[in-house]
Amino acid sequence: MAYTTKELGAETFPDFEELAVKQGDCWCIYYQRPKPVTRGMSPQERSDRNRRDKRRLVGEGRSHAILVYDGQRPVGWCQYGAYDELPRIDAGRFYKKIGRPEGERNLWRITCFFVDRQYRGKGVSKAGLKAALQSIAKRGGGVVEAYPVVSTKMAAVPEWRWFGVPSMFEREGFSKVSNLGTSLTLMRKTVNPKK
Repeated sequence: MAYTTKELGAETFPDFEELAVKQGDCWCIYYQRPKPVTRGMSPQERSDRNRRDKRRLVGEGRSHAILVYDGQRPVGWCQYGAYDELPRIDAGRFYKKIGRPEGERNLWRITCFFVDRQYRGKGVSKAGLKAALQSIAKRGGGVVEAYPVVSTKMAAVPEWRWFGVPSMFEREGFSKVSNLGTSLTLMRKTVNPKK
């Protein structure tokens, strides 16, 4: 299928909202907070807080994603951002042992994907990943990290594939750096800047 892509921004936020509700009101904000802030809230309070915070971060230019469309219909997203926009990764027990690449000023992270249930297995994540890498190149390039799921038990459940799987990143030139426990792996690729 031929898809089009757009950057997440004020104009596309309603499309993101449409998908976020289908996804379960996560709002793709977990990795944007250094620490949890919604403990003790009801599910509705948590969803409302996440939605507000996501809208604010998008408005401030501190939340990036590629939205994937089939015609005018939003069907998926790929979240990415600079390391300081997605600080929760640094708190991961296994990531702490490896750490960020030394001396790398331009470190980017691809944290999650979401695909509308009707479009799973039809290349939406691939389109989002390619567009995210192009966007990173336009923003100066650098080292790009991904954290795909390697647990076959987890990978068998569609909801756990929001991290992607290693093969999709390998096709785009990523290499494995290290396992992150038994469920995820750290992969990296250098993206050259594009003017």
